[in-house]
Amino acid sequence: MKGKQACSPETTRAEVQRERILCAAQKCFIEHGFHAASMAKIAETAGISAGLTYRYFENKSAIVLAIIERQLGENQRHVGQLRTCSDLAAELLALFGSWRARDPGVMNAALYLELTAESTRDPQIADALRISDDAMRRELEAWMSRDRREGGLGLPPAVAATRVFILQTFVKGLAVCAIRNPAIDQAALKSAIDAQVEQLLTP
Repeated sequence: MKGKQACSPETTRAEVQRERILCAAQKCFIEHGFHAASMAKIAETAGISAGLTYRYFENKSAIVLAIIERQLGENQRHVGQLRTCSDLAAELLALFGSWRARDPGVMNAALYLELTAESTRDPQIADALRISDDAMRRELEAWMSRDRREGGLGLPPAVAATRVFILQTFVKGLAVCAIRNPAIDQAALKSAIDAQVEQLLTP
């Protein structure tokens, strides 16, 4: 059986450049908004030429799609690590903190809402967000339905489906809260998240 092939230096460099551009784009989107962040500004923030940016991404929409895909992978990794209700509550509290701090390493709450609005005009972004939501829904339903002995919650599939829908709606509400009420008392926020998660995930 063949072993796993090592990535070539060219592949590694390409991945590094792509990630550099994505990080720069996300920073620009957060600081200037989606429409004000031009390809030239993204290239400048990444410290590369505009021509090199177009070598990896044909336009701004392509960058957005890559950011959404990258964030989906990160979210799926977090779901894969969940074992208890407390784990999920802690994840949500940390996510809110990242949104409030405008952490460029995560999908910024304001940017997510801006892209949601943009999805009404750009079918590609609309499809990407829908696919991302659907993928996360399946991941969460699988976790909730999995036997407790296997790290799940042991919920019936129909119950899991309903609760995942409510959970995803709750998370999107937290995103709005992070924008409109970032100074919310941390203890009150934690108490609210703990109560909501416990109610959703307890059999």
